[in-house]
Amino acid sequence: MIDAVDIHVKGIVQGVGFRPFVYRMAKKYLINGWVLNAADGVYIHAEGESKLVDEFIMELSDNAPAASKVEEIDIKEVPLEEFDSFEIRFSDDEAVAETTLVSPELATCADCVAELFNPNDRRYRYPFINCTNCGPRFTIIDHLPYDRAATSMAAFPMCERCSAEYADPLDRRFHAQPDACFECGPSVTWRVGTDGTESVGKTREESDAIFAAAVEMLLAGKILAVKGLGGFHLVCDANNADAVAELRRRKRRDGKALAVMSQGMGDVRALCQAGEEEEAVLAGSARPIVLLRKRPDGAIGEGVADGLSELGVMLPYTPVQHLLMHDFATAWHAAHPEVAAAGDVPGRQVPLLVMTSGNVHDEPICIADEEAREKLAGIADAFLGNNRPILTRFDDSVVRLIRVGETPEGAPELAVQFLRRARGFAPVPLSTAATVTAAFENEAAQGTAIGSGAASEAAADSAERPGAGIVFATGPEQKNTFTLLRGTDGFVSQHIGDVENADTYDAWLATKDRFESLFEMRPAAVACDLHPEYLTSKWAHHQDLPVTEVQHHHAHIVSVMAEHGLADAVCGIAFDGTGYGADGAIWGGEVLLANRTDFERFANFAYVPMPGGAAAIKHPLRMAYGVLWAYDLLDHPAAVEALAPLGEEAEVCDTMIERGLNTPTTSSVGRLFDAASALLGICTAPSYEGEGAILLEAAMEVAGADVPGAAAGEEAAGVAGEDELAARERYAVTAQKNVATETSTAEDTSVLLLDAEPTFRALLDDVAAGVPASIIARRFHDAMVSAIVMAAELVRALYGISTVVLSGGVFMNRYLVEHVLPALAEAGFTAAINRDLPPNDGCISFGQAAVASARSEE
Repeated sequence: MIDAVDIHVKGIVQGVGFRPFVYRMAKKYLINGWVLNAADGVYIHAEGESKLVDEFIMELSDNAPAASKVEEIDIKEVPLEEFDSFEIRFSDDEAVAETTLVSPELATCADCVAELFNPNDRRYRYPFINCTNCGPRFTIIDHLPYDRAATSMAAFPMCERCSAEYADPLDRRFHAQPDACFECGPSVTWRVGTDGTESVGKTREESDAIFAAAVEMLLAGKILAVKGLGGFHLVCDANNADAVAELRRRKRRDGKALAVMSQGMGDVRALCQAGEEEEAVLAGSARPIVLLRKRPDGAIGEGVADGLSELGVMLPYTPVQHLLMHDFATAWHAAHPEVAAAGDVPGRQVPLLVMTSGNVHDEPICIADEEAREKLAGIADAFLGNNRPILTRFDDSVVRLIRVGETPEGAPELAVQFLRRARGFAPVPLSTAATVTAAFENEAAQGTAIGSGAASEAAADSAERPGAGIVFATGPEQKNTFTLLRGTDGFVSQHIGDVENADTYDAWLATKDRFESLFEMRPAAVACDLHPEYLTSKWAHHQDLPVTEVQHHHAHIVSVMAEHGLADAVCGIAFDGTGYGADGAIWGGEVLLANRTDFERFANFAYVPMPGGAAAIKHPLRMAYGVLWAYDLLDHPAAVEALAPLGEEAEVCDTMIERGLNTPTTSSVGRLFDAASALLGICTAPSYEGEGAILLEAAMEVAGADVPGAAAGEEAAGVAGEDELAARERYAVTAQKNVATETSTAEDTSVLLLDAEPTFRALLDDVAAGVPASIIARRFHDAMVSAIVMAAELVRALYGISTVVLSGGVFMNRYLVEHVLPALAEAGFTAAINRDLPPNDGCISFGQAAVASARSEE
């Protein structure tokens, strides 16, 4: 029986090889009809044997091109038109220009890598090889529709052979807009220093000579600036401690870990613990930096990620990186014959390149060759660039895999957690649509909501939603992203950075303008943070548009709610470093009763003073002094010893607190972590934000293995006389009723205060008793886990709410997340955390947009 159906495929299906894929599948299943691009997706008319039509439709869903993202397939039976072939129909340009789903950048596919290293291929060692399934997308687009003339490839007319591939529906490069070769495409460039003569690799021989020069400099301990998809990287030999130290000195990046690039998974596993799940992310089409646990015997170069249990690793994702890494590894092995003689053993030394953002401290990543030569002149010894312009800057995305539970078979259940969402993921839209039932609920144990997630199928058509004006959410000041919300589709920008200086602010404005222009969205309203001094908030109030101010931690919680389609009230737990509170204080340890429009402050950690304000963050012993002052623990013998390095500064802190001079108060859990880290002597002089908390967590681990948390571990550490239950009771955070005033509101004054005085008293007692810092650090973390569960149980007892939402920078702590999620599940809660956005401030703009939209509808 011959069937005829019309098929509408929605999602990222433009400019990703979807039409030629449909064409090939139609030929495979003997389907006649046509395929057409349109503003709202791809339309297909298919006629064929009933069974073959069904299999054809399954292929569209199950085996779509890697660059595509199929979100919905609508099928309708229609009258037979008796087509005798299948054809690709070309769309009206104006209609296609309205499409808003653009693929992010994609790593070089396996087919192109094979051609890259095939001496018989005409693109052998061509540094810009790509096809429809891989290569640059968003970073080279100037405007839609996505064709070569609208990209930075417009200056490179295709040669005859590339044109033939481009026009052939059966070719892998059919309508691959960046398609090129040595004859017609971009070329790498090379310059030593800023005043040297520039070499251009127009031929393979010239190009190979450039890579040979680059490898020679890397082996000599030099630092290169290398142009990638979304900007420059600063690159050096990760095994050369002197080169790494010099890079840190020149870039003014003292302690923060550096990401490295490895040639392949075999080398990755020699250094880190990486299973099939980690490999799938590392080697996937997005190719983010993945934080992996170090092997106990891993030979990681000095200065790369000292004192940490994790290493940020990525694999090559551009042809330039494949060539550079391949050539460097070959030369490195030749220079280290003893490594080859040792064989393929775990823990061996392997060739690695440091790959860190090509920018000056706190400035945006450089994207233009001239800009890089100017701004990176004091850092890079040579520049490996190219003549293909980057139109939008993108940093690398950073993720890790965390344990969120167990499978029915008892194996660990892992999920991806974002720490930075940028290249490879943005600007794929996220849905804010509310669903009737939380789609993520685990029927077995009301488990955890995290993992990959496309826009909700329950999302209403944005064009049909009443009052669905476009909202622009400015985001926060640190780790900024912004969001353009149209209907239920939230276009979250790539990571922009800390909008505290002119250069980053200019980058924020430029990226905003590009999004608005490319997606043809003109905001009708603006959402921003409550903080009156944020540059983004000031900008919002200078627009001639309605402004919705959204409290920082409410935005955190609603970002998770929107990601998971939650509409009803939740117990929102927002723990981070800084957020402007409704009472003007610095919040960061909040338990909120929240829905999408409003919140009440149910509980918060009791305020502690920050002597010197921001200085207490940069000098955490000051923060420790403020915490112990608040808890009346300054006279504890361990406190006296720990705070001794303050010297006369202690008296200054005391005076500032007593007189209220430049001493804001905070409920921040992030600041409590800083204080604990400083009191244990782990981090008293941080060189980057969050270092104290990061090192406190790392102190619990020995080369990637958790320090045992029960009596056996304590016995091994020489601690006797106390069981774990007694330790937990000593460290327990307590709750007490808060005191309200006549002017108190449900937003600014909580019902309960969480008191960490017992936690810090126990910490000091253990220090005095000689308990190892690793065990004290674990007990401190466990106290926070117990505090979260206690707060959730109190909310459930009083209000019957059993859904817990967790967000905030503190939840980038692997130990905390991996222990609090099962603890909440065991207590009968459904827990949700950010899944497609990071829990840090990178999720704030999405939450702001969702709140503004919900309030508008209400």
